[in-house]
Amino acid sequence: MDHFKHIAIVANTHISQVQHSVEQLAALLLGRSIEVLLEAETAKRLGMVDLPVMQESDLQNKIDLVIVVGGDGSMLAAARHLVDYQVPLMGINRGRLGFLNDILPADIERDVTLVLQGDFIESTRFLLDVEIKRDQQLIGTGNALNDVVLHPGKSVRMMEFELTIDGKFVYSQRSDGLIVSTPTGSTAYALSGGGPILHPGLDAIGLVPMNPHTLTSRPIVVSGNSSIEILVGARNELHPFVTCDGQEYIKTEPGDIIHIRKKNRLLRLIHPPGHNFYETCRSKLGWGSRLDFSRDTDMREDG
Repeated sequence: MDHFKHIAIVANTHISQVQHSVEQLAALLLGRSIEVLLEAETAKRLGMVDLPVMQESDLQNKIDLVIVVGGDGSMLAAARHLVDYQVPLMGINRGRLGFLNDILPADIERDVTLVLQGDFIESTRFLLDVEIKRDQQLIGTGNALNDVVLHPGKSVRMMEFELTIDGKFVYSQRSDGLIVSTPTGSTAYALSGGGPILHPGLDAIGLVPMNPHTLTSRPIVVSGNSSIEILVGARNELHPFVTCDGQEYIKTEPGDIIHIRKKNRLLRLIHPPGHNFYETCRSKLGWGSRLDFSRDTDMREDG
């Protein structure tokens, strides 16, 4: 008997060849007598009218797995919207990197079948909750699986802000902004900004300054339970933006306070057997493979 019996499919229909993968996936699932539901926008854009459309009540009472077909951005969006339902997510990669979407299109038949049979790895990731207050009034909220970023938008001018962690003042800074990253997001924007790679199992948050005016301002890593507070400098002549996973924007004003902390509910991810974080880093980041000692020995013997 298959481990998952009611599966919803969410797809980024703006990516080429997504429809082929969705149709292949749906045929595989239906062939195993699994109930398949489509997210409403996916069903509309792909014209797949023969399958039922997923309702919110299905997420609460019936769906036991959501499969996301697309790039990492598609998984990020699904994670933010579905984390509160505690339904596990699995990704099929139709994007570029695929840090979060483990299954390649060519491996759908093999890997999805193994997962359905109960041969899979489940992991959990935490998200960040953000609240922005102005004169003690809440003006915006969001959550992020990868990162919360304070940045100047289209302006090329530096901004000023103050950073406080767990009620303790850390520093004031002039820079292009600050990346507050989960371990999941440490291989994304934070990595481009010079931040460390954090294993996804760590309970930690990375803070990466963006082009700081002071060269000694370096990335720091703090406890995942930290309460982070950023005060937008009152002397700023611009209105910085706060973005969540690069997809949700909130405009701030001088004097606004940005509160960031770990979200209470964890995201559940399903990976095919053999999933390995270090292997993912090797393949996606171009790290070196094992040394060929046999070839090295042959060279010594030839000499």
